[in-house]
Amino acid sequence: MKKTSLFLILLLALATPSIAFARVTNIQTLMVAIVNIAVWIVFTGIVVISFVYAGVLFLTSSGDMEKVRTARRAFIWGIAGVVVGILAFWIIDIISRILS
Repeated sequence: MKKTSLFLILLLALATPSIAFARVTNIQTLMVAIVNIAVWIVFTGIVVISFVYAGVLFLTSSGDMEKVRTARRAFIWGIAGVVVGILAFWIIDIISRILS
């Protein structure tokens, strides 16, 4: 099986509960639900990569204070990215609920 097909099957399996709870009434709401889930999956992947990168920086610092500062900055920016990403989704959700 091709990797693309496997990814699409995995995405559909992950999206099925969310789509069921999203009260899909037409194709547009179905597509919005699928895109939202895909964006969350990509966002989660980026977050994991950023924290693994910061962890590797911590582990390879070998006690060098400059490398520890660099790792700490990478970790703090990773947390800032998570906060901004979650706030972005919340703001979009709040605005869409207000307008509809």
